[in-house]
Amino acid sequence: MPSERNSPFRPSSRQESLLPQWSRDQGVGGRGATDDLEGRNDERLEGLVGRVKMLKDLSYGIGKEVRDSAVQFTEMNDAFAETGGILTGTFHRLNKMAKRQGGNWCWFIMFLVFVFWIFVVTWWWRR
Repeated sequence: MPSERNSPFRPSSRQESLLPQWSRDQGVGGRGATDDLEGRNDERLEGLVGRVKMLKDLSYGIGKEVRDSAVQFTEMNDAFAETGGILTGTFHRLNKMAKRQGGNWCWFIMFLVFVFWIFVVTWWWRR
């Protein structure tokens, strides 16, 4: 059984100090220097904690944006697929109607366009 003094789970008083052994033995860097070092470490730690929090929030925001975009793209894909199905059905019905009808419909449409054109020209002339 290891002794309590040299236990790896319980550091000795020498290991607890932040200052090197020679500075404690010679009286260099008293309590003020230790407090100064701890103060600097605390300031740096606060800065690091702030940066880590900022990066964490940024990565969370990016993840949320990616998830929202994926949902939106899925909805757009579904909408485009539905629209494609509707347009395909419409073109099939138009082709079927065009095959059933003879060439007379073409002449009828051309006549209507001609009459409409004459109406527009006379309306423009009288204005």
